[in-house]
Amino acid sequence: MEEEEAAAAASAAAAATAASGGRGAGGEPGGCCGCKGVRGCLLCEAAPPPQISANFVYCPLTGFAVGEKQSEFAGWAFPFPGVFLLEGFISADEECKMVELMDCSAWKPSQSGRRKQDYGPKVNFKKRKLKAGGFAGLPSFSQEIVTRMRSHSVLQDFSPVEQCNLDYGPERGAAIDPHWDDWWLWGERLVSLNLLSATVLSMSCDSEDHIQLFPAFLQDSKQVHSSWTHAVSQEHWPKESTSLGGLRSTTKWGTDPSPPTRSVSSKEVVVAIHLPQRSLVVLYGPARYRWKHAIYRHHIKSRRICITFRELSAEFSLGGEQEELGQKLLKTALTYQGIPV
Repeated sequence: MEEEEAAAAASAAAAATAASGGRGAGGEPGGCCGCKGVRGCLLCEAAPPPQISANFVYCPLTGFAVGEKQSEFAGWAFPFPGVFLLEGFISADEECKMVELMDCSAWKPSQSGRRKQDYGPKVNFKKRKLKAGGFAGLPSFSQEIVTRMRSHSVLQDFSPVEQCNLDYGPERGAAIDPHWDDWWLWGERLVSLNLLSATVLSMSCDSEDHIQLFPAFLQDSKQVHSSWTHAVSQEHWPKESTSLGGLRSTTKWGTDPSPPTRSVSSKEVVVAIHLPQRSLVVLYGPARYRWKHAIYRHHIKSRRICITFRELSAEFSLGGEQEELGQKLLKTALTYQGIPV
C-alpha cells in the first residue's frame, strides 16, 4: 500500500509542494511527518480533507453489502464477493506481545500521518524494479500467524513474501486514501490483521458500470436465508410504495413474479467493512481488483496497528517469467529472521 500510494501521488508532487508553501518531502518545514505531494496529516495540512461516509455495510454472514438505514439505499443489497473476515484471529495476550515486539523496533514516518515498518524487498513500482536490499525475512513473531492462516481454506497455500506494519494514530490524523495495491509484484490475496482498536475499511469503485440492487430480504440461496434475515432487521426493508406484505407474500424461491430491482452507478457506492479488534481480513477477486480500499481519518478513534501480508504475483511464482527471483525472495521471507528495512 505504501509504495503504490506514493507512486500515485508523484505526478502531483511539485504542484502540491508549491501550494503548501514549500513543505516538500519532509512534511512540515520541521520534518515532523512523512507526507509527500498531495498527501497530508494533522501535522502539516492547511485544511482537513473531506471525510467520506459509506452508504452500504458489508455483512460477513451472507457476503452481501446492505444499504445503510439512514441512506437512500436502506432496504437494498447486492453481492459483494472477495472478502473473508474472521473475528478473534488472535488472543488479547498474543496481541499484547506482538505490539510489544513491534514497538521494540523503530517506526518510520510515512504518508498521511501513518508510521510504518517494512519487511520486504526494496521496490520501485513505477520502474518495475526490485532488489533484496537489506531484506532478511519476515519477523519471527509472524511464523505462528502464517501457520494459523493456512488452516483456513482461502489461505491454505498462502506464502507471504512481504509484511508491512502500519501504525495509525488519531493525534496525527492518520489515514490511507482509496487505492489498489500493486498487482505487478503482489498476488491476488491481501491479508491484514487489525490490532489495538476496531476500524472500518471503506471500499469504493471508479467504474462506469452499474450495480443491480435487490431487496435486502431476498437471497438466491436458501442455505444462507436464515442468516441473512437474522442479520438484516425490518428497518432495512426497501423504501418503495409497494406494500411489504404484498412483496413478501408473492415472493417465493424460484417462482414469479420476479423481485423488484434497482440500478445504481458504481461510483455512488461506498461499502463499509467493519473490522473488529484482532480480526483478520482477506481481500481477493473483485474486492482486490475492482474495488479500491481506504481507511478514513474519522474511523481511527485510538491507536491502531495493521499488519498486512502480501504474496507474489504469477510473474514471480512457479512458471512465471521471474520465477527464480521470486523463489529467492520467498525463501528469504520464510526464514522469519527479519528486521525492519
